[in-house]
Amino acid sequence: MIRQSSQGLLVALLAPALLGLLVFRLYPIAIAVISSFYTTVHGGTVFAGLGNYESLISDHVFWRSLRVTLWFNLLVNPIQIAISLGLALLYVRKFPGASVYRIFFLIPIGVSVPVAAIVWRIMLSQGGLVNGLLDLVGVAPQPWLTSSSLALYSVIAIATWKGASYWMIFIVGGLQNISPELYDAARVDGVRPWQRLLFITLPLLRPALLFVLAADVSINFLLFAPIYMLTQGGPAGSTDVLMYEAYKQGFIFGDMGRAMAMVVVIVAILLIVVGLQFRLLSAREQEA
Repeated sequence: MIRQSSQGLLVALLAPALLGLLVFRLYPIAIAVISSFYTTVHGGTVFAGLGNYESLISDHVFWRSLRVTLWFNLLVNPIQIAISLGLALLYVRKFPGASVYRIFFLIPIGVSVPVAAIVWRIMLSQGGLVNGLLDLVGVAPQPWLTSSSLALYSVIAIATWKGASYWMIFIVGGLQNISPELYDAARVDGVRPWQRLLFITLPLLRPALLFVLAADVSINFLLFAPIYMLTQGGPAGSTDVLMYEAYKQGFIFGDMGRAMAMVVVIVAILLIVVGLQFRLLSAREQEA
C-alpha cells in the first residue's frame, strides 16, 4: 500500500510537467507531421501524401535555404562557443574591475531578441554607430544588412553578441566543478598556463561544452526573429534560412502543408546532429 501511494504521489507530482510536455512539445510536433501530408487547393486542404516532400527535392529555393542554414550554423556555432569559453575563463578569474566586467558581459542576456534586433539595425544602418566608427579610421561606410556578401555575417555577429554571454553561464558552471587542487598540483609541477588549459580545463569541460554545442545548434537551426526583423531573408536570399522560408510558405504564400514539411525536415536534421553529438559525448565518457 505504501509503495502504491508513493507511486501515486510521484505521478501526481509529475503530471503537470508531463501535461506541459504533451501540450507544448509533442502535440505541435504531431500536428506538424500530419499537416505535412496535406496541401492547400482553392482555399481547402487535401491529402497530398509525400507530395510536399517530393516538391522540396526539386525546389531550388529550398536547397538554397538549406545551404544558407548549414553555412550559418557551420560558422556561428564554433564562433559562439569559442567566445563563450573565453568569456567564461575571464569570468572565473580574479582581477581588478572583475565585477564590472561580469556585469557588462551579462547585459546581452537581459536584452530581448526584438529589442536587440532593433538596436543593431540602427547601429548597422548607413549613418549608424558602426559606420561612424569606421569613418573615424578612414574606412568607407558598409552596407551591413543590405549587401548579399555582408548580411549573413552581420546576422552571425548579432547572434554571437546575443548568445555568447548566455552560453558562458553554462561553461562557468563547468569550470566551477573542476577541483582547484588539480591546478595547484599542476603549478607545483611547473605546468604552463596554456598546458593547464589544454590538458586539464578542456578535457574536464568536455561534457559542458558538448551540451552547449548541442543546445546552440538547436537554437541556431531555428533562428527566425533576427532574420524577420533585420533582413527578411534578403538581399537576394543570402539570409533566407529554413525557418524563415517555412514562415514564408505558411503565412505569406498560404501553403501550410509545404511549410510543415520544411519544419519536419528541420527537426529531422536537428535530431540527427544532436544525436551524433550525444553519441560522441557518451563514447568519450566511456573512454574516460
